[in-house]
Amino acid sequence: MNRPFALVVEDDEMLATFFASAFDSADYETEMISDGAEALDFLQTHVPAVVLLDLQLPHVSGEELLTFIKSHPSLEKTLVFVTSVEGIRASYLQDEADFVLTKPVAYRQLRDLAARVHPNLVG
Repeated sequence: MNRPFALVVEDDEMLATFFASAFDSADYETEMISDGAEALDFLQTHVPAVVLLDLQLPHVSGEELLTFIKSHPSLEKTLVFVTSVEGIRASYLQDEADFVLTKPVAYRQLRDLAARVHPNLVG
């Protein structure tokens, strides 16, 4: 069975590694990108099952990426987990994002959420 693919878009390297590790523990293949423009280019040709998306990114904001993901036909089944230290700002995206997580995000919380959206991978 193929593992689902998770894209972690986070400009803080330590947090990106932390988030990728949580997805890895939930049996995902992961890729990390730290720049919004690079993520936009990547999403032109790749279809992740989940995108963990920080709102504050260099070059292209997380909000712009969210708009792109939600409007791009090939990404219509991609789930988006928005993360931000700005809880109020992130809450405005509640209707567009599939999940809004306010930092700090607990490892177990993210791992369990990732496993739950793909219940056949729990284990």
